[in-house]
This record gives sequence, structure tokens and C-alpha cells, in this order.
Amino acid sequence: MPTSVQLSNVHTWYDEAGAGEPLVMLHPAGTDARAFSPNIGALAARFHVYLPERRGHGHTPDTPGPFSFDQFAQDIIEFMERVVGAPAPLIGMSDGAIVGLHVAAKRPDLIRGLVVVAGVFHYDGWVAGVISDEPPPDFMAQAYAEVSPDGPDHFPTVVEKLARLHETDPALSTSDLARIASRTLVMVGDDDQVTLEHAVAMYRAIPNAELAVVPGTSHGLLVEKPGLCNELIVDFLTTEPILTLAPIRRRSTP
Repeated sequence: MPTSVQLSNVHTWYDEAGAGEPLVMLHPAGTDARAFSPNIGALAARFHVYLPERRGHGHTPDTPGPFSFDQFAQDIIEFMERVVGAPAPLIGMSDGAIVGLHVAAKRPDLIRGLVVVAGVFHYDGWVAGVISDEPPPDFMAQAYAEVSPDGPDHFPTVVEKLARLHETDPALSTSDLARIASRTLVMVGDDDQVTLEHAVAMYRAIPNAELAVVPGTSHGLLVEKPGLCNELIVDFLTTEPILTLAPIRRRSTP
């Protein structure tokens, strides 16, 4: 059921679905919670899903000043403290995944499992040419106009703020990733806008990480193969790690 909450300096809209243990989902840049439409049903069957929309996105108004992943993360930290009220798994897609990494590094006590879908920890992890000043697809402008309290004329401002954000942010290091204590699933399409080398570097830097490369998909893997992606995510969040037969990375230290 859609509702909203006044955080420190932004009135944040969020949706909810399902019942059970809490789960927080963070949408991509320039979109809103509807980006998870192919995934919510499978997850809401097992969890109480929270879908907050970040400042300047969806139903949540923009605020003065530039965007930063640090500020987005602080908003989600406050949202989890005020609304969720307990540690929870967190799923982030693209920019939402970047926000999730920041939250997990800042407040590991809030995260009971992290799923990083098609996200980077440093801006050099994007495939060359992906981050550009090209106008976004028309469907993004239309979706923004349908729900934004700031009106359709504000969309170019949001696009410009996102462009400036992506020039220098995120800039996390592997040392920052090493602070992420929760079990983490790194997911990426095999033809993603995130380089496979960067996804592997993230997987190697997070101490308790697992890696899923979804075949035949791009940056839109959650929409392109929702059944497979939902199965991978639900399995990760609801089962304990298995004892593998020939571990290398997870080999017990003598």
C-alpha cells in the first residue's frame, strides 16, 4: 500500500507488498518502484517488501543541490530505522545497487543480506561510453511525468543532476567493500553496462560474496529474465550457503 514518511529533509514516498520478514528494494536511476514490477510478486510471496523512491525519483520530490550516493544512502538508512524498524535484506538495481553498497559499508548492522544487481562500486566500472550526456529514453520521461510531484518540466533538471553525479560517483574502494559484513550476491548480465571484470572485482573484494552472471541478458536482466533472476534472489535470501565439494575462495583457514 503506497504511503510516505517525512525523513530529515525529504518527504519520501514508498510502496509495500507482502507479509513476513522485511525486505527493502532500491530502484535504478531515473525510474521508480515500478521498475521492479516483474519481481515484486515472487518476493512479496516470501517477504514484506518495502519500495522507497529516492529524492527526485518517482513520487518523491526533488530537493535543492546535487545528488550524491552518500546522501541517497543516508536517506535509506533513516528510512530503515524509521519505517522498517529492523535489520533487513536489501536489493538494489543499478544506481539502487550503488546506494545499497554505501548503506552496507556505512551501517552493516542494518543489512541482513545484500543483492547487488548490475551496479558498480566505482564509476570506472561502467562500460566505456555508457555514461554520457545523451538524452534518456522517452519512456523514462513519460514515467516521470505520470507520478512526479515536481511536474514533467522538472525532468531535465533530474537528468542533469544524474549526469553530474555519474561523472565522479561512486568512488568506493575495495577497502570500503571489505567492510561489508553481510552475505552478498553480486548479479550481472553477461552483456551488461557493468564490465564483467568490475563485477568480479566486487565479488572478490566483499568478504562473504557470491557471484551470478545471468546468461543472455543485459543491464535490464531483472526484466529480461525475471523468472530466473527471481529464483536466484529468493534462493539466496531464504537458504543457507551449501557446503561445496571443492572450495577455493571459501576454503576453511587451517
